[in-house]
Amino acid sequence: MERNVANEAPKATIMAEDYKKDLEFIEEVTSNVDEVQMRVLAEILSQNAHVEYLQRHNLNGSTDRETFKKVVPVITYEDIQPDIKRIAYGDKSPILCSQPISELLSSSGTSGGESKLIPTTEPEIGRRLQLHKLVMSVLSQVAPDSGKGKGMYFMFISPEQKTPGGLIARFLTTSYYNSPYFNYSRLHNPHCNYTSPTAAILCPDSYQSMYSQMLCGLCQNNQVLRVGSFFATSFVRAIRFLEKHWSLLCNDIRSGTINTQITDPLVREAVMEVLKPDPTLADFIEVECTKDSWQGIITRLWPNTKYVDAIVTGSMSQYIPILDYYSNNLPLISTLYASSESHFGINLNPFCKPSDVSYTLIPTMCYFEFLPYRGNSGVIDSISMPKSLNEKEQQQLVDLADVKIGQEYELVVTTYSGLYRYRVGDVLQVAGYKNNAPRFNFLCRENVVLSIGADFTNEVELQNAVKNAVGNLMPFDSQVTEYTGYVDITTIPSHYVIFWELNANDSTPVPPSVFEDCCLTIEESLNYFYREGRASNESIGPLEIRVVEIGTFDKLMDYCMSLGASMNQYKTPRCLKYAPLIELLNSRVVSSYFSPMCPKWVPGYKKWDGNN
Repeated sequence: MERNVANEAPKATIMAEDYKKDLEFIEEVTSNVDEVQMRVLAEILSQNAHVEYLQRHNLNGSTDRETFKKVVPVITYEDIQPDIKRIAYGDKSPILCSQPISELLSSSGTSGGESKLIPTTEPEIGRRLQLHKLVMSVLSQVAPDSGKGKGMYFMFISPEQKTPGGLIARFLTTSYYNSPYFNYSRLHNPHCNYTSPTAAILCPDSYQSMYSQMLCGLCQNNQVLRVGSFFATSFVRAIRFLEKHWSLLCNDIRSGTINTQITDPLVREAVMEVLKPDPTLADFIEVECTKDSWQGIITRLWPNTKYVDAIVTGSMSQYIPILDYYSNNLPLISTLYASSESHFGINLNPFCKPSDVSYTLIPTMCYFEFLPYRGNSGVIDSISMPKSLNEKEQQQLVDLADVKIGQEYELVVTTYSGLYRYRVGDVLQVAGYKNNAPRFNFLCRENVVLSIGADFTNEVELQNAVKNAVGNLMPFDSQVTEYTGYVDITTIPSHYVIFWELNANDSTPVPPSVFEDCCLTIEESLNYFYREGRASNESIGPLEIRVVEIGTFDKLMDYCMSLGASMNQYKTPRCLKYAPLIELLNSRVVSSYFSPMCPKWVPGYKKWDGNN
């Protein structure tokens, strides 16, 4: 025992020194933002000077920032899709990047349309891991005990594919969980001490993976200090899974044997190392799960839990009320801002209110530019945000050091692995500064819209409209747990359809007239062009709410996963265009309601900037 303690001490000291160096690094790079960014761009352009893409645009080996901005265009995925297709089919020439492409990372494909394939390299993976390490260092400072005990995190993989050229194509989280870095972190980083066995995380069967991870989390309930998942969606799904399967889980804990539905031999072996007969724990879980209310179920079953760790910004913010309900208002922390294209930034104040979450972009990750965005404020509607920018619009882009507080921007990045002035599609708002580095609120995805004509309803507008409408349900003890929408073009004129799944109190049913009021409230909350189409042009029909059976959105997620979506990266799509998904939701509709009148609309009202 003494020998083990002696061996532990140096590791703790080294970890503390690592954290200190990381915090000093954050201070340094956020104090010299523009200098660091110029160096990063020069490194990227120097490293990739002879790649085909940059030669195609006549950069001629220059690393000068102004030259780069003058000759290299701002692009979207569609602009480089032919190049990525060549890479996928085995072309190993330096098309986008001088370093070998190690794999292709799939975007989630649930918010903006089809999944995209983003080339990445081994050094880029190391750069991403560095950002995770910075997050751990920040947590060690603001929550010194966060590295103690265990974390019950629900982590999942998705099937991998091989391209015709032999490259692996997979989701970012799947890549990470399969990497040696993940196992190394589990062994050496106290923040990565999880209740879930690696075999359960790597199980491709989502049911077996979820069941075994929940079982192991329950078995170690008193050791759990933090809970979470990558997105709030996955964690809420886990709690709903517990609601449905707690009886089976209790049987396993009571008997010390795992359910026969778990057939993966590696998973069974790993779980049996954790699972021991514990009738007392089983009885405790059964008592808690059979109570009338599940309010506070997280703190009741895992009593030492200090916080919930999951992304709750952007469209994930709709899950805040249900997470507060399940957790007895534990702190909800969102620590990391990342995508398949690159990792971007971290939340330096992780215990702030969810509504105050902002991310400081770390200037060593990639080269950042920002396209002024006015889609939300109505200055320039989404219809005037083309995929390809003209020369004047490209000149509007500003650097990281030049953004303005309160302004909204679309993120544009240049990465070490071969994306140049690439529009990520995320809309950010400048919230403040860390030293000289801007902090950003994540607002939405720029390209998620409902539209019939000149009306363009983006994700934030729809989310706020639904939020306004659910206030009508409060007197009836009902709330909307999930929603999505689509444009029904089978009616004349076409109209918006919003699917709602409710958590309702059967003793106080919601009258049809209240749902109609909800329809009208949504319409009143939408933009000028939508209301003009309804009230003046009559080019848009009355908005419709379709209430679906409980569990419908779980079915939607299951279906998306069967098509290859990642459970970790899954986000409920707010705009449906894929017919089978719409058919699935329509097959589970229990009631339908229309807006009873046109929303208010004042002719000629429009927000303009000073030039219009």
